[in-house]
Amino acid sequence: MKRLVPILALGLLTLAGCANTAPYGGNVYTGNQAKSAQRVTYGTITALRQVQIQADSRAGGLLGSGGGAVIGGLLGNQVGGGSGRQLATVAGALGGAVAGSKIEESTNRVTAWEIEVRQDNGQNVVIVQKADQPFQVGQRVRIVGSGSTASVVPY
Repeated sequence: MKRLVPILALGLLTLAGCANTAPYGGNVYTGNQAKSAQRVTYGTITALRQVQIQADSRAGGLLGSGGGAVIGGLLGNQVGGGSGRQLATVAGALGGAVAGSKIEESTNRVTAWEIEVRQDNGQNVVIVQKADQPFQVGQRVRIVGSGSTASVVPY
């Protein structure tokens, strides 16, 4: 049972640390966008750059640091004896919390496009969205929506 606890904690950390990155894509609409009129403009991609979106953690980063602290503490508790064991447990918990937080942060990162579009009205706009479809400079596109709900889709 003692060996099962770190495995269960790691599994929980892995599953819970995953943020929902679907809304960052150009092919996904939120519930509020469904059945509502969207503004559409047309343009041509003038610049394209691959970037990363750091998605928010569902638990505010607590699962990564908390799960890492538990696992690190359990591993540290296996080292030494007496006060040395206590120090190793504390050091393991602290190190595990830092490592767990970094792991959760990296799993909540998604590859995205920074797409600059020269609209037919002459204005330039930049939209960042999940890289869930291919784009290229010179490609004609539609911009659907406005503000924080805008996405770029092939024309």
